[in-house]
Amino acid sequence: MSAPALDAPRTVRPGEELAVAAVDAWLKPRVPWLSGTPRVSQYTGGASNWTYRLLYPGHDLVLRRPPAGTKAKSAHDMGREFRVQSALGSFYPVPEMIALCEDPSVIGVPFYVMRRIAGRILRARLPHGLRLDPPTARALSENAIDRLVALHQVDVHAAGLETLGKGAGYCRRQIDGWSERYRKARTWNVPRFERVIAWLAANTPDDVATCVIHNDFRLDNLVLDGEDPARIVGVLDWEMATLGDPLMDLGNALAYWVEAADGPFSRALRRQPTHLPGMLTRAEVIGRYAGRSGFAPPSWTFYEVYGLFRLAGIAQQIYYRYHSGETKNPAFRHFWLYVHLLHRRCLATLRRVR
Repeated sequence: MSAPALDAPRTVRPGEELAVAAVDAWLKPRVPWLSGTPRVSQYTGGASNWTYRLLYPGHDLVLRRPPAGTKAKSAHDMGREFRVQSALGSFYPVPEMIALCEDPSVIGVPFYVMRRIAGRILRARLPHGLRLDPPTARALSENAIDRLVALHQVDVHAAGLETLGKGAGYCRRQIDGWSERYRKARTWNVPRFERVIAWLAANTPDDVATCVIHNDFRLDNLVLDGEDPARIVGVLDWEMATLGDPLMDLGNALAYWVEAADGPFSRALRRQPTHLPGMLTRAEVIGRYAGRSGFAPPSWTFYEVYGLFRLAGIAQQIYYRYHSGETKNPAFRHFWLYVHLLHRRCLATLRRVR
């Protein structure tokens, strides 16, 4: 079965209903041009924050809020995500921010509202009616990497984001932090990752630079023009954005970049259609990024293994919520298998550097 033509929202999932009346009552005094009652639906393609479409007469808005259940200390910070996009609005294609609510008495958690960017979002399967021929697929993948390079070139001080990060030592903090988070979220049915963690700790490089990084840059966080699928009109999901090492950001992106030559299990669990003919390979992604950014370390192995391990940590945190009954979303039921796959990819990458 093909996916919808556009990334259309669907009926709200049971257990994830939005307190529409409370949101509407809070929002209208702050956004006086709104009127009427919104039609509410939910974007169900993501695996982290809950995202809803609020369709008011003449205004198409999106609301983001954290999921229910256990959360990492630094995750799902609605205020941070809102302020980062507000600051980047003059420098980068992000949604227009409308209002931020940090008062949990309104709906129980913080949330923010932004204007919806119309367009396509590519997930594992292409939307119905969309065909990416090899030249278009290549142009899209090239444009995606160029967009990542452009983010890393944003003037931090001009954007007013110089206090976003914690300074030098980003690489070391990430290895220590994700090692701790993985261990805390580990369930009985996933690997320990101790060999991978030990290798990363022993091979952590110094930061190559400090710049604005997205930390979850992948195709399904890009909004594509409805008529030209190679043209990127918006970048979404800034909850993990910070100041940090740009090569770590690239490593995160590479972890999602499944190729046609990867095994059937990898292709089956992919989140984006980078396996299609014409798409850049991971080696070509690295080459294009290095050529345009000027960042070219002696070896990319650390960043690739880090990206895979971090993705395993994210998947395991989500699976932990399902395993402990904090969410009943059936999409998370088999995430433990994804963690096993990422562990195998880490070990295979390390074997190549012996």
